[in-house]
Amino acid sequence: MDMTAPDFWNDNETAQTKLKFQKALKTKVEKYEELTSKVDDLETLCEMALEEEDDSLEPEVEAIYNETEKIYAKMRLETLLTGEFDANNAIMAIHAGSGGTDAQDWAEMLFRMYKRWGDSKGYGVKILDLQNDTEAGIKSVSMLFEGLNAYGFLKSEKGVHRIVRISPFDSSGKRHTSFSSVDVMPELDDSFEIDINPVDLKIDTYRASGAGGQHVNTTDSAVRITHIPTGVVVQCQNERSQTANKTTAMKMLMGKLIELQERENKDKIEDLAGDYSQITWGSQIRSYVFHPYNLVKDHRTGAEMGNIQAVMDGDIDLFIDSYLKGESINESNE
Repeated sequence: MDMTAPDFWNDNETAQTKLKFQKALKTKVEKYEELTSKVDDLETLCEMALEEEDDSLEPEVEAIYNETEKIYAKMRLETLLTGEFDANNAIMAIHAGSGGTDAQDWAEMLFRMYKRWGDSKGYGVKILDLQNDTEAGIKSVSMLFEGLNAYGFLKSEKGVHRIVRISPFDSSGKRHTSFSSVDVMPELDDSFEIDINPVDLKIDTYRASGAGGQHVNTTDSAVRITHIPTGVVVQCQNERSQTANKTTAMKMLMGKLIELQERENKDKIEDLAGDYSQITWGSQIRSYVFHPYNLVKDHRTGAEMGNIQAVMDGDIDLFIDSYLKGESINESNE
């Protein structure tokens, strides 16, 4: 286990960053100790069973072995999270694409899927911005996943997701194909500084919608920020204060620009150009087929799963694991 402090560690580093590193290190140690404890229990039981020739211990041995294997597999996967921001919280944005009401319903289904995944992993899931549609589904949603390695795992979900099904909104019962995009960026803490020219920002305020009480419906507390050079747009309406919404939106913007820097291999934000306001349609990373058969297939890795209901209930680890393993192999071959 690598317990070496990162290169950025020095006397001038902020207390917040040091605390974050110490917390992450403590979690790794606890997981390692849990694994070694399971292995010790397994060895002891095996020795007892062999010495006493007691077959009745076999179910208990098998149960501990399966638990140990799951812990080991998870720890092994976490070793693939070597990116600078992989340990960070993650901000995810889902946008309905082509397909009208079906696409908006599909966006809401993805929202539910990722929320369930986050809940099952023990992550805190916080809604930052939600744009409902009057007819059905959602136009867009932004949410924060709080917990160790949230960005490292969820970065695999970035891209266009396609659904093929019999539309519940088509009385003729025809099969429809719809698209929604998923964008993922790391949340940056206050210790991370990024140079953004205020002249490059367009900041709009508007009246928030949805839950939140009378205040939400009567003041322009929601904030939308556009980074003009790239076309990146972020917005937040979760907080009751316009100032708090602006702070959160700026964090979202910084995370997105950093993610773009890495993807474009640029050293400076000002080197980025172009419209990044949405992911290119027609380049789906994954297809979810409900008809004429049930299958979820990732087009990047070839990973597939026939239990589509389990996937929609948040069981997406197969696809995340396959993506991270594939990326690790590609990096080792470079």
